[in-house]
Amino acid sequence: MPGLDIEREVLIDAPAEVVWRTITEPDQMSQWFADRVDLVVEPGAHGYMQFGDQGGPVVVETVDPPTRFSFRWNHPRGEEPVAGNSMLVEFTLTPEGDERTRLRVAESGHELVAWPDAEKQRYADEHRGGWAEFLDRLASVVAKPSR
Repeated sequence: MPGLDIEREVLIDAPAEVVWRTITEPDQMSQWFADRVDLVVEPGAHGYMQFGDQGGPVVVETVDPPTRFSFRWNHPRGEEPVAGNSMLVEFTLTPEGDERTRLRVAESGHELVAWPDAEKQRYADEHRGGWAEFLDRLASVVAKPSR
C-alpha cells in the first residue's frame, strides 16, 4: 500500500557525538521526545516511554555509537516485540563535516500489522507529522548554547 512510509531527515548544527547523546540518553530524550524515558541503551534492554497520558514499553534493538540506534515499540502487552507485531524506529546519524550531522528517522512495521488499510494509513500520517515535530524540537535542543 503506497503512502505508508514514515521517514524524516534533518540537518543539525552539532557533531554526531552530541546528537547521539541527545537521542540516546534518557534525560536528553525527555527534552525533545517523550515526557518520561526509562531506558538503558543496550541491545535487548527493555524500557518505557511516556507521552502525556499515553506510553508503553520499548525494547532496544541496535546500538552502534555514534551512527545507529533503534528500538521497537507499540507491541501487544505480554508479547516480545518482533516484526509483524511492533514498530521499529531507526535513527541513522551521518556526520557532515565536523560540526553538522544529518539525522534520519524511519519508523516501520505498521505495514505488517494485521490492521485495516485505513488504520495503517492513519498511523503513518500521524507518526509522519509527529516525527517532523520531534525532530524540529531536537534540532532546537541541540542548538541551544551550552551553559
